[in-house]
Amino acid sequence: MNRIIRHITLAALPVMLVSCNAFLDLEPESNLSPAQYLTTEDNLAAYATDLYNMFPVHGTTSWGTWKNDSDTDNMAYANPSDAFAPGYWKVGQTGGSYEFTGIYRCNYFFDNVLDNFEQGRITGTTSGIRHYIGEAYFFRAWQYYQKLQALGDFPIVTHLLADNLEKLTAESVRAPRNEVARFILSDLDKAIEYMSDTAPRGGRNRLSRDCAHLMKSRVALYEGTWLKYFKGTAFVPGGTGWPGAASHPDYQYPSGSIDSEVEWFLKVAMDEAKIVADKYALVDNTGLFQSSATAAANPYFDMFGATDMSGYGEILLWKAYSDSEGVTNSVVEFAAAANQGYGITKSMVDAFVMANGLPIYAHGSGYPGDSDLLKVTEGRDSRAQIFIKRPGDTNLHSEPGPESYQVEPWPNIVNSTASMRYTTGYALRKGLNFDGAQSVRDKSCVGSIIFRATEAYLNYMEACYESTGALDSDAQRYWTAIRDRSKVGNWQTTIDNTDMNIEKQTDWGAYSAGKLVDATLFNIRRERRCELMAEGFRAADVRRWRSMDQMIDTPYHVLGVNVWENLAANPDFLAANGNNLKEGENISPKDFSTYCAPYHILSNNRVYEGYRWRMAHYLDPIAVQHFLITGGGSADNSTLYQNPGWPLQAGQGAE
Repeated sequence: MNRIIRHITLAALPVMLVSCNAFLDLEPESNLSPAQYLTTEDNLAAYATDLYNMFPVHGTTSWGTWKNDSDTDNMAYANPSDAFAPGYWKVGQTGGSYEFTGIYRCNYFFDNVLDNFEQGRITGTTSGIRHYIGEAYFFRAWQYYQKLQALGDFPIVTHLLADNLEKLTAESVRAPRNEVARFILSDLDKAIEYMSDTAPRGGRNRLSRDCAHLMKSRVALYEGTWLKYFKGTAFVPGGTGWPGAASHPDYQYPSGSIDSEVEWFLKVAMDEAKIVADKYALVDNTGLFQSSATAAANPYFDMFGATDMSGYGEILLWKAYSDSEGVTNSVVEFAAAANQGYGITKSMVDAFVMANGLPIYAHGSGYPGDSDLLKVTEGRDSRAQIFIKRPGDTNLHSEPGPESYQVEPWPNIVNSTASMRYTTGYALRKGLNFDGAQSVRDKSCVGSIIFRATEAYLNYMEACYESTGALDSDAQRYWTAIRDRSKVGNWQTTIDNTDMNIEKQTDWGAYSAGKLVDATLFNIRRERRCELMAEGFRAADVRRWRSMDQMIDTPYHVLGVNVWENLAANPDFLAANGNNLKEGENISPKDFSTYCAPYHILSNNRVYEGYRWRMAHYLDPIAVQHFLITGGGSADNSTLYQNPGWPLQAGQGAE
């Protein structure tokens, strides 16, 4: 019985009383008993503050969130993901994504607060109390969104569960994924209802209504496109082989059909995105990288690496860091060096069009080619020019820390230390702050962006086209605003000159369900990719678009800089690499590709022959432990079901 309780609801967690002045990871001041907390506005605020640790933000000793595009066609680390090596990603005996810790914390809050609030038993301002209740609804929605992405179908649990085996087992039944998505939206509606436009304290270090509107657009777009591209498969309710059919026989979509469900979600995505997009203008971009302390600043570039992000209207929520509070990160150290070994790919670099709006391969584009690393971003989209580093660029305008480069060196792609290796040869400076003092390890105080309004522009554009097959006036207006900010020619010029047979060679977003998408949809995806580069969206995007099917039969090779055409003969590059380029030992051989292929060096690399995919990998497996717990010791008796393509045996890979 106790194991069931831990599985469904988990043991009661202590509530941490932390600072409410800003979104900071401060240590708890005390652990309080139920009789003492959740009875005042201040205690509700403290409890809600602890929930902010659910957000992905910069850690203390890493490049922070800027590495979160890794294991996609955007970015590659020194070691590849098991997801692209069939047989290496295995079902676990324990652990995994199927757990309820964060959900429990929110439900504990509701069970101890809502009735007391309605009965007037919580002291403080009504607006403040309501706001913190709204934050808790937001975080439950956030937790369920993580489960939706990882697992699809998932139990909807809204309260603490009684110590009763029959009831606990019933509560473990997985709800159809679209019902989970609808539940997330309903929680976000409550967050909007309860929260204020501005938090009672903390400013944009705390959630607001607009964060909830933006999150609603994100969730609705995710589910709408997932249902569209996985229609008819085991990955959606009612599809062939859907494992939830036994638990939900003759399932009917609330809107009547899967197509109607798709349209319902896409409309929500548009409506919610428009609320945010129409309210927030984009931060100005000069189009230039600030090469010295005396040169004109570029607000768009500075926004991503600011220590105080409160002055950037585009940012809806950010985490503050403080050396005096002991809450720091190492973002600038790695931004001013080798990005902790996370290199951006040739595919990512190639995605940026020319300033005239033409793809790099189009006739008359003016693209100088990639044989000269100093000219790769020349004449390109300003986002490529300001965020992609080139040798000789000034990273810092004052004395650097011991592990950072004041002037960007030629990339060392053979460094034996993974964190200092330029894995693909390309590196980013998104998140860079020019203050050399910020580049000392564990001393950076640059903020961490959690929500910014540009996403709403992109969400609307995509949802509109996915829904109608055309771009309405609002979608066109948003796209034009993004292009104008990026100093790039008209998006229609890009569409008209796009060759999908070229784009499909490296860009996963060219595909959905193994088929090429049209040029307009592809370029909407391209815009999203370029604007949100390194902000952690790509993995979720290519999954909801079902963009890896073609890799089931055709391997995909990650590529980086053009090494063998000219770079390998450059004395500065050779010196940076210790004059030690050895084909098949520390660098990929030239007879394989003129481009650096970081995983095609040693034949024992599990993706030496390229990335491969399995349909099952679109969702995580559920560990065997959970079937045993809910099945009274027998997985066959469990109310749970495994995700499509994954076995019920621990240590086994997907079909």
